Order: sequence, then C-alpha cells, then structure tokens
Amino acid sequence: MQPIAFHEIWLDQCDAARRIETRFGTDAALDYLVGEKLVNFVEAAMTNAAFARELPRFVSEVRAIFSQEQIQSEINRIERSRGQRSPGHRRPSRTGIATATATEASRLSIIKELLLEPVLGTA
Repeated sequence: MQPIAFHEIWLDQCDAARRIETRFGTDAALDYLVGEKLVNFVEAAMTNAAFARELPRFVSEVRAIFSQEQIQSEINRIERSRGQRSPGHRRPSRTGIATATATEASRLSIIKELLLEPVLGTA
C-alpha cells in the first residue's frame, strides 16, 4: 500500500470547489472548501506534520481561487454560525464542550489569519 499523497488531498478538494462554484455558486464552494475542508485540514495539521507541511500550499491555493472579499464573507458567516451555537455549548456542567468550543475558536483564528493576512510570509 502506498502512503497517502497529502498534497493530492487538497488539490482534489480545490478542484472540487471550482466545480461546485460553477454549478452551485461561490457561497457553496466557499462553504465546502473553507468551512469544511480547510477547517478539517487545519485540525489535522495540529497533530500531523505531513498535513502541517502542506497547509501553506493549500492556503495559497484557496487564496488564488477566491477573492479576499469572498473569503472575508465566509469567515464572517462561520463566526456568525459559531456565535449562534455558543450559548448551547457553554453549559457549566459540560467541561468537554467548553474545551471543544475553545479548540474550534482556535482553529477559526488560525484559518482567519492565514486567509486574510495581506502577505503570506515564509520562515
């Protein structure tokens, strides 16, 4: 069995987002690529070095597909959606839920910074 080609995962997802945009519109494509796939990729990158190495290239491709205004709109939508769920997620008796909410906020913060910074730098 061959190892997973991590770069092919996000390339396929970006191609799918382009097809989704053509068929269903920009909002659907953004929801798929940023709201779902990039969120999952960032989560995987937090614990898997192979995903972490591919993350800058994935982010760069997302930024090439969508304008900054479109990306900002999607980030705003995700934040609103998260804000609407927050009260139900912060029950004092459920500490695991509070931790999950903090982790989700951390991922969103990372995604927001990566997608909206005027210039991506390299180390």
